[in-house]
Amino acid sequence: MDHSGHGMTMDLPPFTLGRGLEWSADPFFLVACLVGLGLYGWGVVRLARRGDKWSWGRTAAFVVGVLTVMLVMCTKLNDYGMVMFSVHMVQHMVISMLSPILILLGAPITLALRALPVAAKRGNKGPRELLLMFLHSRYMRLITHPAFTIPLFIASLYALYFSPIFDFLMGSKAGHIAMMCHFLAVGLVFFWPIMGVDPGPHRPGYLMRMLELFAGMPFHAFFGIALMMASSPMVETYKNPPASLGIDALADQNAAGGIAWAFSEIPSVLVLIALLFQWYGSEQRQARRADRAADRDGDKELEAYNAYLASLNTRGR
Repeated sequence: MDHSGHGMTMDLPPFTLGRGLEWSADPFFLVACLVGLGLYGWGVVRLARRGDKWSWGRTAAFVVGVLTVMLVMCTKLNDYGMVMFSVHMVQHMVISMLSPILILLGAPITLALRALPVAAKRGNKGPRELLLMFLHSRYMRLITHPAFTIPLFIASLYALYFSPIFDFLMGSKAGHIAMMCHFLAVGLVFFWPIMGVDPGPHRPGYLMRMLELFAGMPFHAFFGIALMMASSPMVETYKNPPASLGIDALADQNAAGGIAWAFSEIPSVLVLIALLFQWYGSEQRQARRADRAADRDGDKELEAYNAYLASLNTRGR
């Protein structure tokens, strides 16, 4: 297979972490990441000029999330991922499971809703109103529903890798970019309702979010085990690695399976911790609201009792 569309040669030296992290930018992802960071920065600056606060933690999460996309798409990891199944699997796991979680923790939709200008006249549709319409559209309700996101999450592994679709997409630069965008998009729509940081069409309770999370994760582990237990290479693209790499195709596939199996645990733990913190914060807010309501009720009762005493005093006089 010719990988020249990616600006690489077939005589890549054996993979090392140092070589993998060398700069080798994919123009599409480089521009997309810089635009994303620029728009987010514009939103933060706009809020600051207005005197509104925005969490530095959210900003850091979003920036790190975008940088993880750049890490796997704008370094030689992307070049090696074209000929090494194990490196490709690192790319897939990061861009579909780690990057989306960090980006969503940055609450970009909430930032956009707060920063975008509102329509000047009532009844008109400005950027903010159009975004709200899109968020509550039938399309968004469909693609963020668990009945859609969980099967899509699973199909992105089994239907893609164990069919000719993967080899077809890997055959061209446009196909490879489309596949990586698909991985990122699937991760975003899968984790968006679960994280619950940004507003969306579906806002399930915390227990339901945990169930949605654990409904999808085991399939990643099973996929990894299937690759590790295979007795022959299963993906055509990686059956004949370049001799210069000095690797065995089956051993590399086993390593890819181990990466997929191990990586399924990392996002589960990250999301679970985030959910527990959100749940605790929600309970604390509800408790404070209940206390304030009780205080108001107590004040009303005290006022009524004082008024009653005053009326008795007046009658006595």
